Amino acid sequence: MKIIIAGGGTGGHLFPGIAIAEEILIRDGNSRILFAGTERGIEKRVLPGLGYDLALIDVAGIKGKGTIGMFSALAKLPRSFMQSVQIIRSFRPELVLGVGGYASGPVVLTAHLMGIKTAIAEQNAYPGVTNRILARFVDRIFLTFPDTKKRFPQRKILHTGNPIRTAFISAPDKPLGTEHKFKLLVFGGSQGARAINQAVLAALNKLEEIRQELHIIHQTGAQELEWVDAVYKNKEFDAEVHPFIMDMPSVYARADLLVCRAGATSIAEMTASGRASILIPYPYAADDHQTKNAEVLVRAGAAIMLPERGLSGEKLADAILSLYRDPTRISRMEACARRLARPHAVSEIVNECALMIDKKRRS
Repeated sequence: MKIIIAGGGTGGHLFPGIAIAEEILIRDGNSRILFAGTERGIEKRVLPGLGYDLALIDVAGIKGKGTIGMFSALAKLPRSFMQSVQIIRSFRPELVLGVGGYASGPVVLTAHLMGIKTAIAEQNAYPGVTNRILARFVDRIFLTFPDTKKRFPQRKILHTGNPIRTAFISAPDKPLGTEHKFKLLVFGGSQGARAINQAVLAALNKLEEIRQELHIIHQTGAQELEWVDAVYKNKEFDAEVHPFIMDMPSVYARADLLVCRAGATSIAEMTASGRASILIPYPYAADDHQTKNAEVLVRAGAAIMLPERGLSGEKLADAILSLYRDPTRISRMEACARRLARPHAVSEIVNECALMIDKKRRS
């Protein structure tokens, strides 16, 4: 198989693509995979360390950028399509898969116009603008949430769930360790989240009563690492502070409770890992899709949602303390999370991609 995986920008788009690439190479080590993304996206930092090739295109998002930003992004489109043509002609893929983010648009659409099989993966409960456009042209659409079906052509849809890396599925359950501390995992996505960082640090005063029983693992983002770490040390909390955690499966395996955003990939990872969570959706996400994602878990009994608007350290501390004092409730939430998991999503997607390629070869 020769496949281009296009998209990225954030970990929520990139890591499903990496999961698909891993599955392809597990099945056939002779397969060739090329990622297509941008200079500014997380893919530029992550993929070289994993051994994947990355082709870059110059493209920017249009929605929510204001008038000047919109015209600047539109001006880049002709060049991004020419770059996509060059990438596709050079690599000669059998299929191009878009995993979301504006970088996927030109590459997937160009592949369609060049007669190459195409597919997209939509991670969120409410689809992004790029995938809503591409849905008209691609051969297959892989969905995470069943409610999203009404927004796409029915004949193209396959409800698979969100593909996640094998390590999340095979990770061992929570080890007790020697300290038996309650482990709180805090993260705001691959770039961090200031609102979450501020709320957690503001919650520490009220969490003082369980300070000796608490261990915090906190992904802050690069810009706020020193500040967050200094506050934990000043208040003498037991905390591991990281700008970015590459090995998320291992920290999920250690965690008793998550405090995080409600990106679709994070939700897929926490359900596969069977973890209870306090979700703080990013309120400025396109079409408020993170709130819609979080609502799926809340309805299932797997999570608590705290909107960022009106969030305070006291409210967050109250939610953490409530769950800390009720381990039976955490166990129920974990069971509900596991029932939402789609551990075979990546296998289903790769099966369908292989079938599409095989049909093309026979035609």
